[in-house]
Amino acid sequence: MKLHHNTSDAYRLLHNGTLAMGRAERQGIRVDLGYVTKEKSRLSREIIDKESELKDTEFFKRWEKSVVKEVNYNSAVQLGNYLYKVLKLEPPKLTKGDKGSVDEEVLNILKIPELQTILRIRKLKKIRDTYLDQFSREQIDGYIHPFFNLHLVRTFRSSSDHPNFQNIPKRDEEAMNIVRRALLPRPGHQLLEVDYSGLEVRISACYHKDENMLRYIKNPATDMHRDMMEQIFKIKYNGSEEHRLLRSAAKNGFVFPQFYGDYFVNNAKDMACKWGGLPAGVWKDDQGISIGACTLGEHLRKQGFRSIRSFETHLEKIQQDFWENRFPEYARWKRQSWNLYKRRGYVDMLTGFRCSGVMGKNDVSNYPIQGSAFHCLLWAFIELDRTLSMRSFRTKLIGQIHDAIIFDVYPPELETIAKLVHEVTTKELPKAWKWINIPLEVEAELCPVDASWAEKEKYKLIA
Repeated sequence: MKLHHNTSDAYRLLHNGTLAMGRAERQGIRVDLGYVTKEKSRLSREIIDKESELKDTEFFKRWEKSVVKEVNYNSAVQLGNYLYKVLKLEPPKLTKGDKGSVDEEVLNILKIPELQTILRIRKLKKIRDTYLDQFSREQIDGYIHPFFNLHLVRTFRSSSDHPNFQNIPKRDEEAMNIVRRALLPRPGHQLLEVDYSGLEVRISACYHKDENMLRYIKNPATDMHRDMMEQIFKIKYNGSEEHRLLRSAAKNGFVFPQFYGDYFVNNAKDMACKWGGLPAGVWKDDQGISIGACTLGEHLRKQGFRSIRSFETHLEKIQQDFWENRFPEYARWKRQSWNLYKRRGYVDMLTGFRCSGVMGKNDVSNYPIQGSAFHCLLWAFIELDRTLSMRSFRTKLIGQIHDAIIFDVYPPELETIAKLVHEVTTKELPKAWKWINIPLEVEAELCPVDASWAEKEKYKLIA
């Protein structure tokens, strides 16, 4: 098999990246062990209170009588049997094995107070046992030193372990605040997080070169997610909090899943039920989230969508339009990539890496994009590490999460670091890799001096 012409460059990136990540591992991240101990105790008390509250309900007592052994609310099988066989509830969603689902989405849809208590207990235990406990377990002299691996993921992205620094909560605000409050900069320093904006979408355009996609990326006046929100929900975007939520639903429930190869049926249920608060059946006017003067259920019924089924039919047409009219070149590139893979048995990345072996249709188009996007961040990480070391900065790189780089900043160096980061991530990288045909953007969040990672605020990098 002939090697990719950039294979030597790919090796050099991995080699230098391993050294740069190793230096970040050695630096470590400071942990507030006193806070961790107190917070674990507080969570344990709330868990005990919630368990006691649950056991006093008629819901639990009836469940207790229906099982041979003791109730185990962590058992999906036991909970499913109780909800759908004992209580005779209609499952809002089925598993692949055609059994009633008991995932978090379904338990929220059922709107049973005791199920909310169970979800609360599960969440508290995860924060305590999965997140906080790993900090106290893995720390050495008050610092954790997460491993950042470059050789374990098929897409050539990174992974992390001991502890998994890339698994720290971000979307759940409560969990994020509790967990990130345990992580601190070195005394007298502050934490800076720099995140590439929409990196995978931008890098995808370097492969498929779809003119419509390039127009969205290059023109700040356009908004792909807003346009899709208006098309999907048949509503004119007005910038309100409710409409921003629907825009997020379109972005995370349709646009990104479509890019990764998801199916319109899943998208419809995700947007209507998870985001919109509607049941997976027939809809009524008083159902769903509020979108101003009415509910989502009332609005969609007025548009002719009276159930999840009719909404799915609507999404099927939108999916077809999405790929045939909105992004036809992207769709053509996906088909071409699949046909090439079937002939060759591998796919090449623009960064010189090669993915081979058994891959599904979605893998063939997703792997090059995901891998190349991470390699952009890795290139920037290496250059920033080299400059910080060469110029003897007191600011240090301490970690990487997906499309973000984390710094432990010495405050007098902040302005210089901000300029350096912006230059390397958005200017020097496209010069080094000529195949990058789109502008790159980064966003930053900064914590006050001596403040925890939970206290970060938006920060404008100096161009």
